[in-house]
Amino acid sequence: MPNYRRIFEDGYSYYITIVTHRRHPILIDNIALLRESFAQSKKKFEYSIEAIVVLPEHIHMVITPENATEYPKIIGAIKAYFSRHYNVQDNEALEQSYSRNKKRYKAIWQKKYYEHTIRDEKDWYETMQYIQCNPIKHGLVENIEDWEYSSFVKRK
Repeated sequence: MPNYRRIFEDGYSYYITIVTHRRHPILIDNIALLRESFAQSKKKFEYSIEAIVVLPEHIHMVITPENATEYPKIIGAIKAYFSRHYNVQDNEALEQSYSRNKKRYKAIWQKKYYEHTIRDEKDWYETMQYIQCNPIKHGLVENIEDWEYSSFVKRK
């Protein structure tokens, strides 16, 4: 398998998927903390959120960082703030591997995240369609307008 290399080019947008540890459905129940995690990351890094959808156990988003090399740090800042302020339940802490416990990881996030550099208009359109329809795909709603944790829904 060839080595994966991330592309760090200013002016590009990045499609990111972040998933909770063992897909624990904690994000919607802690949406205020998640929003604060994003707000805190925006105090440290310059980036725009082009699209986002939050589901119970994962987030899909497209961000455009001012400095492309900072997008891993942006993701790290969001996850770190959430992790520092989230109260892990006892049963969640027990569901980790020995190595994760030894490294003192909290049972909140998967260690890695998915990243894709958006390269052209077709890629942009397909990514936006995928993000927008994700709550429908997962059976959470029948119409995207009914999922309030999405940038595609107009706020009242």
